[in-house]
Parts: sequence; C-alpha cells; structure tokens
Amino acid sequence: MVTPNLSDVMGGVQGSGGELKPMHRGAGTAAQKMMCGPAFTVKTAPGNNLMLQKALNIAEPGDVIVVDAGGTIDRAIMGEIIARYAASRGLGGIVIDGAIRDAAALSSSDFPVFARGIVHKGPYRDGPGQIGVPVSIGGMVVVPGDIIVGDADGLVAVGQHEAEAVLEAARHTRVLEEATMKAIDDGKLDRSWVDAALRAKGFAA
Repeated sequence: MVTPNLSDVMGGVQGSGGELKPMHRGAGTAAQKMMCGPAFTVKTAPGNNLMLQKALNIAEPGDVIVVDAGGTIDRAIMGEIIARYAASRGLGGIVIDGAIRDAAALSSSDFPVFARGIVHKGPYRDGPGQIGVPVSIGGMVVVPGDIIVGDADGLVAVGQHEAEAVLEAARHTRVLEEATMKAIDDGKLDRSWVDAALRAKGFAA
C-alpha cells in the first residue's frame, strides 16, 4: 500500500515531512522498492553510529532500523558496507535522520535506505546512544514496533494496534481512487463538487 493512501486515512499526521529521501535504486520513482517492516529504533548523538552498529547485530530479519541522529548531516551515519551487511541479515531497510555516504553505491542497490542528506565524512564510533526507545525522525515520532512504510513519496509510521484498520481503510481509498481515474478516462468525472464547495464558503461559483 502506497504512503499517500496510508497518510490520507490517518489524517496526514503521522508521516515524515519530506526531509528524509530515498537513497536506493530507483529513488523517487515508481520503480523504487517499497520498504515495510517493524521499527527497530536507535537514538544516537549526531554523527555517531556506535549504537547503529549494535542494532545491526541484534535486529531481527524484516526489521527496519530507524535512527534518530539529530537531523544533522555533518558526518555520515552509514554507507555501502552497513547497507550490504543489513541486507545480508535480511533486514527490511534503514532510515537515518542524518546523513549517508557512498551515495553512488546505495543508489545502485535495492536495499531500502532513507536519509536526510549525503556527505563524504565518516562517523564517530564512541557513543552515546539508546536502543528501543521512542525516536523522532523528520518530525515524525516512531515507537519501537511501529510499522514503517517507505516509498517514492516518503515515510509513514503506523502503530501496531491500528495497522489492520489503517490498511483496510487505505485499500478502500485506493478503490475509490481507481474509480475516479476510470471516470477520467471515460470522460465522466463529476466536478460539480468544486463549485458546491466554493458556494459553501461564501464564494460565487
């Protein structure tokens, strides 16, 4: 399910604000691989990846490692080696509210990586940090275990307790969108709602 549908049914309140971009193959296109999995959260000092290194050892296959690195892009939190190791362990992806490096290599890989920026400088590895705590990435709060969905339009976090209901509502939204697109193709789309909305707000339609 694409992030716009999920965002719509959640009121547009639980998604990143566009600061975190897909860095992997097909980034920003329909060909880009979608990311989806439970959040394995990491909070670390800016430019420091010691706790990310620990998370790589203990996260479960399918987990998406979500790193709150303070949003700074002075030093990269990860690069090609970490991405390849994460992929070898079957992880679902990595989200960094910070920078990555080895951009060319990551852009040719299908392993999902989202980040705020790119820089050539490598990370510190001296801590401090935390694992398994609520974090904030791109203005979105992520709790451990939240379902993280990422695609060409950005990132959305869905709480485990509401995931089934949100997914069903998003599927319904998609059905309605497909009906609208068919009406467009058939030349039968009803646009009378625009004038009705204007009149309701006191504008002359």
